[in-house]
Amino acid sequence: MTTRPDFHRFHNGTKAPLQFAVAEYEARLANLRKHMVALGVDAAVLTSMHNVSYYSGFTYCAFGRPYAVVVTPNECVTLSAGIDAGQPWRRSWCDNITYTDWQRDNFWRAALSVAGSGKVVGYESDHLSLLQMEKLRGFLSPSKTVDLYETTMVQRMHKSAAEIELIRAGAAVADVGGYAVRDAVKAGVREIDVAMAGRDAMELEIARRFPDAEYRDTWIWFQSGLNTDGAHNPVTARILERGDILSLNTFPMISGYYTALERTMFVETVDDASLGYWKANIGAHELGMSLLKPGASCAEVTAGVNTFFAERDLLQHRTFGYGHSFGVLSHYYGREAGLELREDIDTVLEPGMVISMEPMLTIPDGTPGAGGYREHDILIITEDGAENITGYPYGPDFNVAA
Repeated sequence: MTTRPDFHRFHNGTKAPLQFAVAEYEARLANLRKHMVALGVDAAVLTSMHNVSYYSGFTYCAFGRPYAVVVTPNECVTLSAGIDAGQPWRRSWCDNITYTDWQRDNFWRAALSVAGSGKVVGYESDHLSLLQMEKLRGFLSPSKTVDLYETTMVQRMHKSAAEIELIRAGAAVADVGGYAVRDAVKAGVREIDVAMAGRDAMELEIARRFPDAEYRDTWIWFQSGLNTDGAHNPVTARILERGDILSLNTFPMISGYYTALERTMFVETVDDASLGYWKANIGAHELGMSLLKPGASCAEVTAGVNTFFAERDLLQHRTFGYGHSFGVLSHYYGREAGLELREDIDTVLEPGMVISMEPMLTIPDGTPGAGGYREHDILIITEDGAENITGYPYGPDFNVAA
């Protein structure tokens, strides 16, 4: 009878080139271990897509299965499902264990083999479900559990030089998608046709710049008319009409690192009411960017933009916070909640942080100027201010497209 192990090491092929040098991952791990020592943590079982990618280089596709990177004082091991075969090992700079699905909970048996029993175990409260937390306790029998959610988030918020270089390239790719979208816009075409043109342009640009990268999850949300009212509305087959308000949103993904470009546009012409809202949102955008500097808190920046809108009787049309961090995250996974431009976030901006400025106004359907107005630039906080790494123009002089 064929032996059916609970888990095994399937080191198939040779290691693939990763987005960063091994020294980058080693530095991240050394930082994490320093915090583990300070918190008395013996083993960190990190299960989120962003942390697995951040510490190992492997970005998983869960499809209902658990994944992790387990870090101890002497080991760093990714845990992956058998369906992925040797890919997780090839894309992890560290070791990898494949667990099988021949019996339930082999993932936790694999985790036990690295973390050990009766240890102080770190976990992520913002990701591990109640069900999986009970399994962690049942299989690892920890003497204590320590939440590493905030510790790891704060580490990810401070970018290395290598990360900033990649994010800068991602912003340039987002610009490429923006120009392709603008070129595709005209009355009579569908949202989906415009979105595909921009996506294809970005995929090709990523492959040109990064021939050894993984290509996944680069996408565009391109919306028109009523469909612009929300930031994350899906693309439809709606046909563009003259005078339509448009929302351009390009999202390139390079080896797990996500960037974005977002712009208000119009088809051929823009009416006076719409132009007024558009210019007001641009004013808020420019003010907000000027407020992003070291020493300013997220709440203070938010208050400044709120005041701008309130003075123009527009604050009631604001729909969400004014910006967020970038790095190993995406709309579909990850969220560095400690670096968002909202009233309830007191994080102070520091050099090496990367954050967007993206004010949005939504004017209800049926009123003059109805639609969603949104601009979005990415800025790197420097020693004395901020560097804007988004190059695609904003405003009516460039974005009334024909």
